[in-house]
Amino acid sequence: MDYFYLTDPGKVRDHNEDSVLISKNMSGEILMAVADGMGGHKAGEVASSIAISHIGKRFKDMGSVGNKEDAIQWIKEVVSEVNSLIYKYTEENPESTGMGTTLVISVLTKSFLLFGNIGDSSGFAIKKHKLHKITSDHTLVNLLVKSGELTEEEAKEHPRKNVLMKALGAGSKVEMDIFSVEKEEIDGILLCSDGLTNMLENEQIDKVLAEDLTIEEKVRKLIYKSNNRGGNDNISVALLLAKEDLL
Repeated sequence: MDYFYLTDPGKVRDHNEDSVLISKNMSGEILMAVADGMGGHKAGEVASSIAISHIGKRFKDMGSVGNKEDAIQWIKEVVSEVNSLIYKYTEENPESTGMGTTLVISVLTKSFLLFGNIGDSSGFAIKKHKLHKITSDHTLVNLLVKSGELTEEEAKEHPRKNVLMKALGAGSKVEMDIFSVEKEEIDGILLCSDGLTNMLENEQIDKVLAEDLTIEEKVRKLIYKSNNRGGNDNISVALLLAKEDLL
């Protein structure tokens, strides 16, 4: 099993508000996480950093996430803690009011695979070099697509396509959507910020994943291609590929 992650400021932004992590705990279980921060005065990078560093430390310090029900409960608890930390930071630093972050995570153990998300950073399972999106974006346009008011194509060009309906730090309470995925025949996991998915179609990402490259080369090429198409946002990619089965 190989894994690699990288974050890049892109071609337009003057700083990077994304944070990304892949970590193993003492049981060999794997946590992947991508956070895309938002807010003025560089507060977005503070919010995403709080999220990733807190979740990463909590995960690394534990022996095991336990069974699937325990892991789901742990995810809910740690996300609630992160939300409180960001909310507290804004109360203590009024100039950062309005800051927040998206968050997408995956937890992989020998028994199960979980995804969770808040906002519009994406989680994909990879099956036979094809992406299968697991998470559902908490955006205004996605809500309109689900209600039938917009088509998928219209949503891509909508002027308010980046309006979030949910983010960490936006309120005193927030709940993460959690998805359980059957591990059979899945040969990889991809998490990314919308800096990747807004620049590249799934088919373009699939093509890079299918190339005869190292995992690091694949991640770097995805970021390069996103920048080549404009790079109008920070780009973060966390990729895990299994040579046979997942854990």
